[in-house]
Amino acid sequence: MADVKARIYCLMGWRVVIVTVLLGLSLAFQVTKGERVETFYALIVFTYAVTILYAFLFRWLTTPDILVQFAWAQIAVDFVLETVLIARTGGIESPFAVLYVISVTVASLIPRRRVGLLTANLCIILFGILTNVQLYGLAEVWGWLPHSHLSAAETLHAFGVYGLAFLVVGFLSGALADQLRLADQSIREKEQGISRLQAFHENIVHSISSGVFTTDKAGRITSFNPAAQEATGYGFEQVQGRSWREVFAWHPSQQDEDVSDNMRFEVGCKRSDGNRLILGMTLSPLQEQGEKTGLVGVFKDLTQIRDLEEEMRRKEWLASLGEMSAGMAHEIRNPLGALAGAMQMLRKDLHADETSQRLMEIAVREATRLDAIITEFLQYARPPALNLAEHDLNKVLAETLDLVQHEARTRTNITISVAPSSGDLPAQVDQDQMKQVFWNLAVNAFDAMPNGGQLTIGTGCRQIDVGGRKAEVVEISFQDTGEGILKKNLDKIFLPFFTTKKRGSGLGLAAVHRIVDLHGGWIKVESQEGYGTRFGVCLPRTVDSGVRLWHEGREPWKRS
Repeated sequence: MADVKARIYCLMGWRVVIVTVLLGLSLAFQVTKGERVETFYALIVFTYAVTILYAFLFRWLTTPDILVQFAWAQIAVDFVLETVLIARTGGIESPFAVLYVISVTVASLIPRRRVGLLTANLCIILFGILTNVQLYGLAEVWGWLPHSHLSAAETLHAFGVYGLAFLVVGFLSGALADQLRLADQSIREKEQGISRLQAFHENIVHSISSGVFTTDKAGRITSFNPAAQEATGYGFEQVQGRSWREVFAWHPSQQDEDVSDNMRFEVGCKRSDGNRLILGMTLSPLQEQGEKTGLVGVFKDLTQIRDLEEEMRRKEWLASLGEMSAGMAHEIRNPLGALAGAMQMLRKDLHADETSQRLMEIAVREATRLDAIITEFLQYARPPALNLAEHDLNKVLAETLDLVQHEARTRTNITISVAPSSGDLPAQVDQDQMKQVFWNLAVNAFDAMPNGGQLTIGTGCRQIDVGGRKAEVVEISFQDTGEGILKKNLDKIFLPFFTTKKRGSGLGLAAVHRIVDLHGGWIKVESQEGYGTRFGVCLPRTVDSGVRLWHEGREPWKRS
C-alpha cells in the first residue's frame, strides 16, 4: 500500500512538472507569435486545479483497491486532457502527441499486468478518432481540428508511426514494470529473510547464558550481550570502543594477531563494583569472507566455582589434619599433665637454690601455656553444639563493636568505619559464636596494621542462584589497609597453628573458619600485598538451607 501511495504521489508530481514545462514553453511561443492562447490558459489552470483536488481526496483513501482505482481515474483524465490539447494544436500534426507516450509509460507504474498494452491501445483509439475526424473534416465547422495539410497517405503513415510507437512503448514499459515489480518483490523477500535471520541471531546471542562479546580488528569491543553485562557489571555503553584486554585485565605476551584458532584460558579481573571475577574464556577470530575482521569471545563466570573448590580443598585438609592433631593432642596432654604435676612438687623443695627455683617457675609456666594451647586446639577440633536462634546480625555486630573499639584505642592510629545495611539482617546463628568470629577478624585486622590504618566493617544482603534455586545470604565484610597477605600464604591462613605473627597460636582464623562452616556459610578472602585484605563472611538466612546447598547440591554459587 505504501508503494502504491508513493507511485501516485510521483504521478501527481510529474504531471505538474510536465504541464508547467511543455505548456508553459508552448504558451510563451504562442504569445510571441501573437496567436490566441485561451486553450493553454484553460488547460494549465484546469491541471493545477484537478491536482489540488487529487491531493485533497488522496488523504481520505486507505485501501489498496481504492488507491488503484484513484490512479486509473487520474490517468483517464490525463488522456482526455491530452486529447483536447492535441485536437486544439493540429491533430495529426500536433507536437503534443508525444504526451500519449508519457502517459502510457506512467500508467505502467500501476500494479496491474499488461497495463502498458491496454493504455497504448486506448491511445491508438483516441488518436485514430482524432485522425479520422480531421481527415474527413467532420469538426472543421466548429473551429476544431482544421483540415490537415497532409495527404491521406501521409496522414495514415503518420498515424501508423504514432500507433507503432504507442504499442512499442506500451509493451516495453509494461514488460519493464513487471520486471521491476518482480525484482522489487524479490528484494523485499530477501530483506525480510535477512531481517528475520538477524533477529534470530540476535535472539540467540541475547538468550545464551554465557557472556559473548565481539571486537574489531584493533580489539575494540563492538558488542556485549546481556549475560556479559550481568557477569561483569558493565553496560554496553561503558565498554563500547574500549580494548577487550583493558576490560578483562588480560595482558599476556601474545598479541591479538596470534589468535588464529580457538584459544582457551582463565583470566582474573574485577567487576565494575571492584569484586574479584574469574572468567573461563574462549577466544576465536571473527572472519568475514575468509578475512579476519576481529575477535569473538565467549566466557563463563568461574568465580564461585573456584571459591567452592578452594573451600572444599581447605575443608578436606582441615578434616584430615584435625583428626590427626586431636589424637596427638590427647597423647601429648596426658604426659604433659604428669610433667607439670612433677614440677609443681619439685618447686616445693626448699633446698633448691635461687637459679633452680627460677628455672622451675619458667618450666611450670610454659607447661601451663602449652596445656592451654592444647585445650584451645581440642575445643577447635571438637566444637560445641551451636545454640541457634534468629538474631539480627547488625545488632550482634554492634554489641561486639564496643569491645572492638576499646581494643582499637590500645593500638596505634587505628580508626574504624562501620557501614551497616539499612534494615535488619535476620539469620539463624549462635550469637556468642558469631561475636567470637567478629572479634577474631577485627583483632586480626589490627595486627595487620602495626603502624596504623583503617578497618572498614560493612554488612549487606544479596541473592544467589544455585541449581536453579534462589537463596538469600548475608555478608559481613572486614577490610583493612594493612600489609596484605602474601600470595603463597593465602591457602594456609585457615590452617591450625599457621601464623606469621611473632606471638600467637595460629588458631584464631582456624576457629573463625570452623564456626562459619558450622553455620553453613563460607569466607571469601581478597588480599593485595601492601594494600590490605578483605574478609567476607557469607551466611545463609537459615542453616538448613546452607547445609543443603553446600553438601547436597554440590553446585557452584552464582551471582544473581
